Amino acid sequence: MTIHNKRPLKVALLTFLGSNFLPLLCSALSTKSSQAIIENRAVQGLKNGMDYVKVGTSDLLVSKVCMGTMTFGEQNTIDEGVEQLNRAWDHYGINFLDTAEMYPVPTKPDTAGKTDEAVAKFLKTRVRSDVILATKVAGRSDRIKWLRKDGSSTVVNREQILESVDASLSRLGVDYIDLLQIHWPDRYTGGLFGQRDFSIKELEGKEGVSVEEQLSTLKEVIDAGKVRYIGVSNETPYGVCSMVEMAKNSPDLYPRIVSIQNGYSLVDRKNYEAGLTEVCYHHKVSLLPYSPLAGGVLTGKYSKDSTVSPNARMNLFPGFMTRYRDSQNESAVDAYIQIAKEAGLSPATMALSWCYHREHVCSTIIGATSLSQLDENVKAYDVKLDDAVLEKIHKVYQRYTDPTKAY
Repeated sequence: MTIHNKRPLKVALLTFLGSNFLPLLCSALSTKSSQAIIENRAVQGLKNGMDYVKVGTSDLLVSKVCMGTMTFGEQNTIDEGVEQLNRAWDHYGINFLDTAEMYPVPTKPDTAGKTDEAVAKFLKTRVRSDVILATKVAGRSDRIKWLRKDGSSTVVNREQILESVDASLSRLGVDYIDLLQIHWPDRYTGGLFGQRDFSIKELEGKEGVSVEEQLSTLKEVIDAGKVRYIGVSNETPYGVCSMVEMAKNSPDLYPRIVSIQNGYSLVDRKNYEAGLTEVCYHHKVSLLPYSPLAGGVLTGKYSKDSTVSPNARMNLFPGFMTRYRDSQNESAVDAYIQIAKEAGLSPATMALSWCYHREHVCSTIIGATSLSQLDENVKAYDVKLDDAVLEKIHKVYQRYTDPTKAY
């Protein structure tokens, strides 16, 4: 199989503009990835080896597949989580994992921090420099009142950032974090986790912690050697541009963000592609997509014709990720499943391959609740979709451009 080469678009534009524009178009429409492969290593589990890329402007060299951990301590036991991480490192050459202070999900007082227990147990068996460790400080939430010692609800201010970093270091049993991310913005943004999009009316009375305070505190933990680089998650073009410009104009005061971790999948593309793709490309902020299978929906296991396990995430936690279960999204998923069948691929393999090899994707965060799921998910990296499959995907996207927001 070959990667889509955009020839139809070039031909159409040449017809419209004339052949004198050929050199310009060939440059502008080049399929050269914005996430250049720095290294490829032969690994036991992949025919074509694992590729490695740099995260933004950092010197972090990470595998193109990142291990998500949010089920460890809830759907998976601590030991099962360690088993998954060992397999990822030893069999597939993965060197990058992502956790968060509030994990596992759904976050609860009695389980928060359990995921870090699994990660810490794994880290004890590894050379620290062989693991690129990412974690997250919780964003603003009036509901989450169990992460801070004094019972405060979470906000991204100086006091809580400092407390969060120290607590994460202690739980993880390490003396530095490679990538610290703000889990979701402190300010009101709209569109968060299935909410309605930004509204000026909703903004009233929702003042957040200043970006200056957030970035200056993050510089403190970097200067103290506790954190190497910083990133954001569930962010918007406004948030990325604000932070980048502040760091650009006052580099002695504010550190530069190197990554953004946002939801991104076949059914959740528009949020990123409509503005963040351009912003992050020009500002060298790398995309670390989460939920590339849309909470498992893109595997097909929740389809009408499938028998869903009682242990499936959306059965265990009713109401969780409901944005992926409405009728329009289900119709989009059914269309993508049909494309996968016609291509001789499992729905999960097609969805993951599509995400892994998008030109603006740095490292895709995957999650699994069993070793067999993990194997299928990582092996999808060996698959590259051909032009015919990509064209079919594009046609479905034209019909169901933003299906998770069919309010």
